[in-house]
Amino acid sequence: MDRRSLVVLAGLPGAGKSTALGKLGGDVSRVVVLDSEQVRAVLRGRLPDSLEYRYYRPLVHLLHRARILWYCVAARGPVLAHEPATRASTRLMLLLFAALSGRRAVLLWLHADAGEALAGQRARGRLIRSRSFRRHIARAGRMHVRLVGGAVPAGWSAVAVLTRGQVADGLRLEVRG
Repeated sequence: MDRRSLVVLAGLPGAGKSTALGKLGGDVSRVVVLDSEQVRAVLRGRLPDSLEYRYYRPLVHLLHRARILWYCVAARGPVLAHEPATRASTRLMLLLFAALSGRRAVLLWLHADAGEALAGQRARGRLIRSRSFRRHIARAGRMHVRLVGGAVPAGWSAVAVLTRGQVADGLRLEVRG
């Protein structure tokens, strides 16, 4: 990855994005790594234990995205962000963050089928609502077909489609420049 990159690790909730980020190798010290779980952990420590995650989930998403923008603007090195990005509007927002900060936008699409992703959600103890998950599945399915067909969505400098097996041992980062 280039020094001025915004790399987005995207895919279904439960696909294994956080797990892959937890096993990063290579030039990790040169990369800002942003996972919504970081925000969730801080808030969980500051909010009452009785408050269920579903009530502060929107705040986690807002703060996570604000952090992505902040680090895109402020960080000298590459930014690697975890974001499902199954929505076109979310991908557009991330492209805007990259453009505003002069970064090259790179999409790493982590493919998992619905069953694998649901098992991943169960394993981490964070199930999303079934209706929301069905929408993610539909959007991710359309995106996956496009990407496997060789499409590079407008605005993205590079795209790679990965499987859970390919990232089982984590991602290896190499920073150029």
